[in-house]
Amino acid sequence: MEGISYQRFPQIKIREMRDDFMKFELKKTDSSVANALRRVMIAEVPTVAVDLVEIEVNSSVLNDEFIAHRLGLIPLVSERAMAMRFSRDCDACDGDGQCEYCSVEFHLRAKCIGDQTLDVTSKDLLSSDHTVTPVDFSEAPASDDATDNRGIIIVKLRKGQELKLRAIARKGIGKDHAKWSPAATVTFMYEPEILINEDMMESLSLEQKKEWVESSPTKVFDIDPNTQQVVVVDPEAYTYDDEVIKKAEAMGKSGLVEIYPKEDSFIFTVESTGAVKAPQLLLNAIEVLKQKLDAVRLPEDTVDADDFGELGAHMRGG
Repeated sequence: MEGISYQRFPQIKIREMRDDFMKFELKKTDSSVANALRRVMIAEVPTVAVDLVEIEVNSSVLNDEFIAHRLGLIPLVSERAMAMRFSRDCDACDGDGQCEYCSVEFHLRAKCIGDQTLDVTSKDLLSSDHTVTPVDFSEAPASDDATDNRGIIIVKLRKGQELKLRAIARKGIGKDHAKWSPAATVTFMYEPEILINEDMMESLSLEQKKEWVESSPTKVFDIDPNTQQVVVVDPEAYTYDDEVIKKAEAMGKSGLVEIYPKEDSFIFTVESTGAVKAPQLLLNAIEVLKQKLDAVRLPEDTVDADDFGELGAHMRGG
């Protein structure tokens, strides 16, 4: 991109990354962009969720509405949700839910014929699209209870009870209903900068140092056993509670420590429901945010949207 220095782009540094969890740093931007990214990840990255349920037979202890609600909250693998159409915008849809462009059909048939209770779970849902299925938690470590790895329980059936239904899953966003949110949790915090006045700290006795260190509710500071100096062991554990600052003032040592939030550096924690993998959730959020900026920017305001396009490309390239 000619005329734009890369130093102006927001930058991301990955700290930890798994399918269901991600921790990263977002730098060289401000809180408005950080919060926009957080809100888009929670409420505007599309997923697929059950939106229509037709129950043919239900002799279980749960009523139809209860079962429909539980089905809606089962996370579905939504890797292709970005490419799907919203049902309201689909001109190929015939209205019965059978549309490859905007919906996926599920069937469930279960009947308990034995004396043992039958657990009907998300694994009993049969999908018309092999790429859109209930999130599989069976890869979790096995436990003594074999039912732990059989999916999400929908209902329990006793002998003679039956459940037969058809469900239609559609594309949507968390802004419309929480069942479409791909994120279990998305949080960010300012990266703290902690400066200890070493000369003032040296004027404290060892007991006073210990008392001051213990005033912090979280393990931010510690005392080096060799030098007996107060050291910062985990600056990110600081919760901006000001307890150590108040303690220093109570000891007559105002200015003992200064703690500033870095206003251009943020630490994000993302937990996915499993519908979209956490790294892909971030990339999709950047793409959605870029599309929103494209829709509202004036012709001369091209920097912000292009920045995010470059940022997404930078992440994909490693």
